Parts: sequence; structure tokens; C-alpha cells
Amino acid sequence: MKNGLNVLKIVLCGLMLAALAAPVHARDTVHMLSIQAAMNTPEAQQRLDPSIRFIFADAPHGRVTAEHGNFVSNKKTNAFGKSDQDACNWVMLSALLTFQDRVRAEGGNAVINIENFYQQNPNPSRTEFECHAGAIMAGVALRGDVVTLAD
Repeated sequence: MKNGLNVLKIVLCGLMLAALAAPVHARDTVHMLSIQAAMNTPEAQQRLDPSIRFIFADAPHGRVTAEHGNFVSNKKTNAFGKSDQDACNWVMLSALLTFQDRVRAEGGNAVINIENFYQQNPNPSRTEFECHAGAIMAGVALRGDVVTLAD
């Protein structure tokens, strides 16, 4: 009886190890969400500087008087317990705030040609941003040109 119990324990341990070794498929839901809606959340309205312009894709803008460089903002946020929409809007704000800080540091007043740049794949859009949401994380990556625009 004792040998049978040991064999059972070994088999159960093996099954448990096999279950742990099985590939885990984390959720990675791709959302294309409204830029305007994300920029109009109460948090964004409070934190984004209205004197800094964010211009997406090929949307028209004023004359560029100085170019300060092309930059990437790649942000992740905790999505646990949040809807994908809320987590994505929050991480989009975080990416825009990174650009805002860069504009100030470079002495510019705008970011133009902003495009989605998740996993370094350019995806320009005037109206939508790309967000990847999972069970515990959400991420947004943007690339754009920091410039000074004429008034």
C-alpha cells in the first residue's frame, strides 16, 4: 500500500509540474481608441498644458520655426481592476505628459507628426491611438517631432 501511495504522489506531482510548464497565453487586446476622448478626460484637462500643441499624423499645423528632434514615448500602466478604456486613457495621458516634458526641456511648443509606434511599428492616425491591454498592464507607444511652431 505504501508503494502505491508513493507512486500516486509522484504521478500527481508530475501532473502539477506539467500544468505549470504549459504555455501561458496572456491577454493582449489591441484597441484603437479616440484621441479626442482621451485628451478630454478630466485628468487630461487638468494636466495637459494648453500652450503645448499635440498634432497627430499628417494633420495641418503652423509653420515650423525650429526642429528639436524626433522622440518616442513608450508607457505602461497598471490595468488591474480597471476597464480597458480607463487603463488605455490613463496610459495615453502618461505618454502625452512625457512628450509635454520633452517639449519644455527642448524649448519647443508642439509635437507634430505623432504616430502610434507600438513595438516600433508606425501606425499614423489623426483620430485614434493604439493601446494594448492585458489583465494587469496596458501600454501605449507614440513617436513624434518636437518643434517650435510660429504663432
